[in-house]
Amino acid sequence: MSACSLLAQGLVAGYGERTILDDVNLTVPAGQTTAIVGANACGKSTLLRVLSRLLTPAQGSVLLEGNAIHQLPTRRLAQQLGFLPQSPIAPEGISVLELVSRGRHPHQGLFKRWSAADEVAVADALAATHLSELAERHVDELSGGQRQRVWIAMALAQQTKVLLLDEPTTFLDINHQVDVLDLLTDLNRQRGTTIVMVLHELNLAARYADQLVAMANGKVYAAGPPGEILTEQMVREVFGLESRVIEDPVTGKPMMIPLGRHGRPDSVCLDSGAPLDD
Repeated sequence: MSACSLLAQGLVAGYGERTILDDVNLTVPAGQTTAIVGANACGKSTLLRVLSRLLTPAQGSVLLEGNAIHQLPTRRLAQQLGFLPQSPIAPEGISVLELVSRGRHPHQGLFKRWSAADEVAVADALAATHLSELAERHVDELSGGQRQRVWIAMALAQQTKVLLLDEPTTFLDINHQVDVLDLLTDLNRQRGTTIVMVLHELNLAARYADQLVAMANGKVYAAGPPGEILTEQMVREVFGLESRVIEDPVTGKPMMIPLGRHGRPDSVCLDSGAPLDD
């Protein structure tokens, strides 16, 4: 599977009369992992919806391998680009195998039946996400981390060149967050899939991404390698937070330490001197 390029040019988009994205330009490196970060309501999820063709921009275009995605046939687009929304809901009573198998729908023509290739794609997706032993279980019986792996497995079975994920680690504890991001890294490195994901956890974004995209007020504030983008100035201007950025002792990438009002060296002590109750 060859790497694929995604390019956004002059995007203006929103909902009704409310503009969310204002002249957004973004190049997604082919075969790499891009993480989009920013404060709440800055336009991260809206950008992902435009990139996935769920939202039509008022101005601008999105090109996938040089082709405008809004002009591509739906089935062809689904064979090249997959989208995993935030907190997807599985049909009640559906099994892991049934849900993952739905990832093959874009490859099913009007008269095409389930094939050996479909069988292999689903089996590979289950194995890659460590779900083979849970294939017959109902999705609603699984833990949050397991359910998220099921959705990723469905996307894997789709065998797209580009995978967009809106906050894939939301509501997961740190162990399952790392598990999901490790899985996406494996997908990127072993299959060459271009990954684009919105993340809230800035340090995890910096650790796992090849490209970090910081958004503010509906625009791309900066985009590039985490070592260039994650700075104290960026954190201050994008998130309104004072911080210290140091080197991650494990990866060598930047790591942000929030100061907070009580974490600053020059914070004022409000203790009146009165003894505290035990």
